[in-house]
Amino acid sequence: MRIALLGYGKMGKAIETIALERGHSIMLKVSSASENFSLQNCDVAIDFSLPSSAVANISKCLEAGVPVISGTTGWLDDYDDIVSLCNSKEGTFLYASNFSLGVNIFFELNKTLAKLMEKLPQYKVNIEEIHHTQKLDAPSGTAITLANDIIDETNYEKWTLNTPKQNEIGILAKRIENVPGTHDVNYDSAVDSIQIKHTAHSRQGFALGAVIAAEYVHDKKGVFTMKDVLNIS
Repeated sequence: MRIALLGYGKMGKAIETIALERGHSIMLKVSSASENFSLQNCDVAIDFSLPSSAVANISKCLEAGVPVISGTTGWLDDYDDIVSLCNSKEGTFLYASNFSLGVNIFFELNKTLAKLMEKLPQYKVNIEEIHHTQKLDAPSGTAITLANDIIDETNYEKWTLNTPKQNEIGILAKRIENVPGTHDVNYDSAVDSIQIKHTAHSRQGFALGAVIAAEYVHDKKGVFTMKDVLNIS
């Protein structure tokens, strides 16, 4: 595949390394939100830019008929508009809050556990996420996905970064220098606690998942998720 990298920070560089190892070519590297670029000769675009750039980047790809996957978080208020644009252009789009294959298995464990815990109101759930200080959004997109999946399976109504009220899931977002990305889902009762946890050891897992997702969508039409890539029903 001939790949456009929209966002050439640490993740973009990690994706480049994995893509080249898997026999792909990098045709375009966009490092600035103001950069004018052409997607000519690109088979697929991978967006890991900034929240302020993501919508414009994704829209430009869809307008040009180039399949695009995005791992940028913090722009999802416009998600439905992007889906509508994709459908109107008969294009190809995949968004994931986290491309790590392990995290996407973790998402499925989280949903299964939430279904079980829904019948046990004595357990109260909370989520903790830890990232490096360069991460701009809080909570992380991964933590939001975890919380929303719990909400879908239980009587919880919303998540909050503040002290949670009844039927709210509290998310504690920590930003610490030089730490791996970590997500904990905790169910606490008076007698015991249940915890599931994912810890990322490097960016390589996210980069590999992004390239695999690009390989999956580049010859397809429609709106996809990592569940499609991993064939999770």
